[in-house]
Amino acid sequence: MAVTGFRRRVVALTVLTATAVVAILVVVSHVLLSRVTDADAHDLARTRADVIAANVTTVGGRVVLTENSSEALDEVAWVYADGRLIDGNVPGSMVERVEALAGSGRSQTATVGHYLLYAREIPVDGHHAMVVVRVDLTPYETSEQHSLTLSLLLGGIAVLLAGGVAHLVVRRALRVVHEMVALADDWGHHQPGRRFDLGVPRDEFGELGQTLDRLLERVDNALTDERRLTDEIAHELRTPLTVLRGEAQLAQLSGEPVAPEAVLNEVDRLDAAITTLLRAARARTDTGTRCDLRSATRQAIAGRPVEVGLPAKTEVAVASDVVVSLLAPLLDNGLRHARSRVWVTARVRGGTVVVDVLDDGPGFDPAEVDRVFEAGVTGGDGYGLGLPVVRRIAASAGVEVRAIADGRGHIEMTLPAAEAVT
Repeated sequence: MAVTGFRRRVVALTVLTATAVVAILVVVSHVLLSRVTDADAHDLARTRADVIAANVTTVGGRVVLTENSSEALDEVAWVYADGRLIDGNVPGSMVERVEALAGSGRSQTATVGHYLLYAREIPVDGHHAMVVVRVDLTPYETSEQHSLTLSLLLGGIAVLLAGGVAHLVVRRALRVVHEMVALADDWGHHQPGRRFDLGVPRDEFGELGQTLDRLLERVDNALTDERRLTDEIAHELRTPLTVLRGEAQLAQLSGEPVAPEAVLNEVDRLDAAITTLLRAARARTDTGTRCDLRSATRQAIAGRPVEVGLPAKTEVAVASDVVVSLLAPLLDNGLRHARSRVWVTARVRGGTVVVDVLDDGPGFDPAEVDRVFEAGVTGGDGYGLGLPVVRRIAASAGVEVRAIADGRGHIEMTLPAAEAVT
């Protein structure tokens, strides 16, 4: 499943990150430990050299080492005076290197195998004396190896713990998503009313479920609205079809021709209803974003007796076809209910253009201004499709439309001004 793949990716990323961090820490700690042990070894070598140098003196013109009765010290410290060994036993494998350090005449260090050699000059009057000491590096190297092994072991445990914790945390966080997936699979394709209903969100995934519930609610409402509109349209379209069928059957039974006026009237009604539906569908896919309001208004009027009072060169950020689809049903509605006059005005308000379609008819009942946009609601002999289709076109195009109860027929439409488009 996709959720399982996501969990695996998160855990893998966590393990990789933890591994990188552990590796860096191990390397840094090992380098620091190496420097510390190296400094300790050098300090030990200097301490031994200082102890030996403090016991070097001259007796009867000869350089001698006093107070050295330790055989162990003879194996790790050697004193040279005037180019010859006066104290200590130098191992055969180191004779050449020790003599080179003793003859250099200056303090320095060198590494031979697992040993650190340190040579120091001893100030003795009239003589050239050097002390060379040896420090075994094996304990320090062993300590570094043990520390590295322990660091790698603890790092591996830390990586495993990080992966385990990440797995548990992500699994717990994605539990909500698993529940949502299971619920969605259980719903099937014919249960649009179901919701996730996960309760109060505890994290971002819970908020996602809550957001999806709100989205499903809006989708369900939209589908319900569309189904209701479709049912009402189908019901309204049956009327002219029934009239046409009745006229045809009557003519068939009586042998007389069908009255052309009746047929044409019903055909015009059907054509008007279908045209409004097509305008609504086209408005949702229109790609235009700019038009001249006056030109689009005259196209919607189509020679009918409507007065126009629009400012010149007013452009809106809506396609011309959409503006015509919005105005045409409003003008039809105004002409149907007007006593003698229908007119259109416009005004610029901020970044919008407000268009008013008015008539001198009875207007809208204040209690019914919202219901006039519902399908099937009509105050005359129409089908009650014009205003509902206008609202759907407006919603698709980002236009606000509302009815105003001010004692006359008044529809206000607010369109975005073209200048507001970026």
